[in-house]
Amino acid sequence: MNQQAGPDAPHGAWNFHETLIPNNPAKPLRVWLEVGERDNGATTASAGFHNWVIANLRMAAVLKAKGYHYQLVYAKGAGHTDSRVIAQTYPQALEWVWQGYQPAP
Repeated sequence: MNQQAGPDAPHGAWNFHETLIPNNPAKPLRVWLEVGERDNGATTASAGFHNWVIANLRMAAVLKAKGYHYQLVYAKGAGHTDSRVIAQTYPQALEWVWQGYQPAP
C-alpha cells in the first residue's frame, strides 16, 4: 500500500478510511486486520499519517460503519509483522476469511 501523499490522495493510504470506503458502496469482502502495539509509527508522537496502530483502528471503525465483516487483532507487545503473532493468528485468519465461501459455478 502506497503511503505517499499525492494530488488524488493528500493523506496517502489514509485516504482509504477517510474517503474511499465511506463514500463508496460496500463490497462483498471479509477483512482481517492485525496491528502490533509497537507497529510502525506507534511510539513516535510525530508519526502522523504513518502511525499504523491509529490507521488500523480507524480502518476498523470505517469497516464497521459500512457493515463489512471484519476482524481486528491488536497484538499487545508486538512490533511490525511480528512472527509470533503471525504464527498464532494466520491459520485462524485464513479459516475466518474463507468461511462459507462458495466458488462461482
